[in-house]
Amino acid sequence: MRYSRSALRQRLRRFVRSERGVTAVEFALVSLPLFALIMGTVELAMVILVTTSLDTATETASRMIRTGEFQSSAQNTRADFKALVCGRMSWLSAQCGANLIVEVQVFNDFQTLAANQPVAAANFRNGTPATCFSTGQPGDIVLARAYYSWPLVAPLLTFMDNVGNGRRLITFATAFRNEPYNNNPPGGAAC
Repeated sequence: MRYSRSALRQRLRRFVRSERGVTAVEFALVSLPLFALIMGTVELAMVILVTTSLDTATETASRMIRTGEFQSSAQNTRADFKALVCGRMSWLSAQCGANLIVEVQVFNDFQTLAANQPVAAANFRNGTPATCFSTGQPGDIVLARAYYSWPLVAPLLTFMDNVGNGRRLITFATAFRNEPYNNNPPGGAAC
């Protein structure tokens, strides 16, 4: 079937003016940025949730060191402290042990403590860096740090990746002076 030029022009004008399917085309154009924005918002919310959970869990577990309860118990190793922190982040229990690194260190004064730098995120790229674990004696100044490697899922948030392999290192630290508890248990070797 052959069309004349005027019939072809008329069909072309009708096609251009037609509004059928406009909604589908507009949705296709808007949906990608919309879904990226939603995924980014959810990802940021999850990072904030992990940060808050790590903060609370480390602070609560560190209180047991500060009061001497941790040093006086039979479970007073790095693995036990890590288990205490993970136990307080129960919603992450399946992943917590593999993604959490703890560090507890004794200092002579708060000036030295303030000058101490955390392990750099770059050091986590090639595996688990060596960290210190010494809970100290009564009256000692102690710094407890927790490092959690969180996997990012939103593809557009790769700028948040500071460890590599699509992971974000979340860190929390708390400093305190151990309380003067009575029994003097071993506090671990100084680092």
